[in-house]
Amino acid sequence: MTSRVAIVTGGTRGIGAAVSRMLKNKGYKVAATYAGNAATAQAFTADTGINVYKFDVGDYTACAASVAQIEKDLGPIAVLVNNAGIARDSTMSRLTRDMWDAVIDNNLGSCFNMSKAVWDGMNTRGFGRIINIGSINGQGGQYGQVNYASAKSGIHGFTKALAQEGAPKGITVNVVAPGYMDTDMLSIVPPNVLKKIVAKIPVGRLGRPRISRAVWSFSSQTIAASSPARPCRSTAVSICTDRGIKIARMRPSSWRYREVCLRRALGYGC
Repeated sequence: MTSRVAIVTGGTRGIGAAVSRMLKNKGYKVAATYAGNAATAQAFTADTGINVYKFDVGDYTACAASVAQIEKDLGPIAVLVNNAGIARDSTMSRLTRDMWDAVIDNNLGSCFNMSKAVWDGMNTRGFGRIINIGSINGQGGQYGQVNYASAKSGIHGFTKALAQEGAPKGITVNVVAPGYMDTDMLSIVPPNVLKKIVAKIPVGRLGRPRISRAVWSFSSQTIAASSPARPCRSTAVSICTDRGIKIARMRPSSWRYREVCLRRALGYGC
């Protein structure tokens, strides 16, 4: 068992809660962050014993101060899971600058804020694992989600670039791109719209947080098997958990369709 410290942003609900539980079960000291639902966070702590911290991941100063507090309480950060995110869906004609800024700051800006806060420490220790949550809609887009798709697409580029900086220092940076998950974020989607979304999913249903937890379990095995003396080579990897959406959007005759099928068969993700 490990005693390393892991931060999971947005770690008290949905996918984040599943990841927090999984990491704790594997022996990590976990800090789960949340933004505003205190009742849910308190219930999560009572149920799991996981420490929770309230702050805005879109606020650079708050992230730096909170990471410093977490390190004071639990120890040096070895693992960062950038999971927190929001949606402010709207077509371009109705999309406001405030809606754009809120999603970009919380979904993409938070990855920078949190990674920046832990980066120097990981560099000094020669070890770190950063796992970002992207989205299938960051790769293929979605109607009414110009802001969300832009932020999630940015996360994929952020991951690929930062991984190049971290690799020589023993820091890996990877991204998981879920499809539509049965979490609180989808509760605001009108039933008629949700029905159309599910109809486009080849397996015929939404994903569940425990499905993503299985992918994170693979990532945690990578973490556990690695050390400064035995560096992990899995970095800048994108893993899709999209219930087949990406393949369904492609023409079966296309080279990209065949490539994705082959990569998935070989276990390489997207």
